[in-house]
Amino acid sequence: MRAVFVDANPTLGDLAKSLRRPDDPPLTVNHQPDIKPEQVPAVLGDAAIAWIDHTYLPTDIARQCKGLKHVVFLGTGARSYMNPEELAELGISVHLIKGYGDTAVAECSFALMWAAAKSLARMDGEMRRGNWLRMDGVQLTGKTVGLIGYGGIGAEMARLCAGAGMKVLAWNRSAKQGVSGVQFVDIDTLLAQSHVVSLHLLLNDETRGFLSAERIRKMRPGVILVNTARGALVDEAAMIAALKSGHIAHAGLDVFHVEPVPADHELLKLPNVTLSAHSAFRTPEASENLINAALEHSRRIAAG
Repeated sequence: MRAVFVDANPTLGDLAKSLRRPDDPPLTVNHQPDIKPEQVPAVLGDAAIAWIDHTYLPTDIARQCKGLKHVVFLGTGARSYMNPEELAELGISVHLIKGYGDTAVAECSFALMWAAAKSLARMDGEMRRGNWLRMDGVQLTGKTVGLIGYGGIGAEMARLCAGAGMKVLAWNRSAKQGVSGVQFVDIDTLLAQSHVVSLHLLLNDETRGFLSAERIRKMRPGVILVNTARGALVDEAAMIAALKSGHIAHAGLDVFHVEPVPADHELLKLPNVTLSAHSAFRTPEASENLINAALEHSRRIAAG
């Protein structure tokens, strides 16, 4: 069964070639990271397996891929790019890769939290424009961080925050018990008590818009919000309004409703937002884990 890496950037494409074993299923690497959805059928040809990193695969496009039986999505957020249920009706299975970048993403969440607490991006920008802007920071040691979602990334974030002397609260959709150093609470308690709220949920029909306008109103005034999970977990308009009012003091965001972020987007105009370009998972270690996992998926698919 032939596989095609549809949208390989140079790093992941080279890794796929170097880590592939001679006895692995054939793999074609398409070095075209900005491929358009309408180009996908021609790139795939009759291949049965598509590796997809970040390209949208609408159901009507997938229907044109006559040989396609499996999509190996390089991550966990496939729903942001395709509809797995509709693909299943076409006989196409979607395979996710979990856990490959837990530490990398947690470290980015941790970094965004600190950058937000110290207003580093704003001071940096002002100094580059010739303005000697001094701002008061937030001392995070002794403060409470609330983790919404406690999978692999949430657990890594808890480890980092506990090591920095923070109190760690967490809410998870399925009950967790016996985790040292983490207190599991209901969502309203977490929102009310946390100086920092960090999102670590998967995006699905149940979690879309989870941080609603109502829940944002329940957050502690002056809270720092961190999101390295998915933009659609948050009511963006309500978040922006809370940033403007100061109810959310600062947001550290790696993910957005629309990516790349449009040049005229309101978030780009706000001084109390620190942005990164959906890059939390981009470390050499995470990339190698990712490609090895994708290769293993192809092996299992080919083996039947």
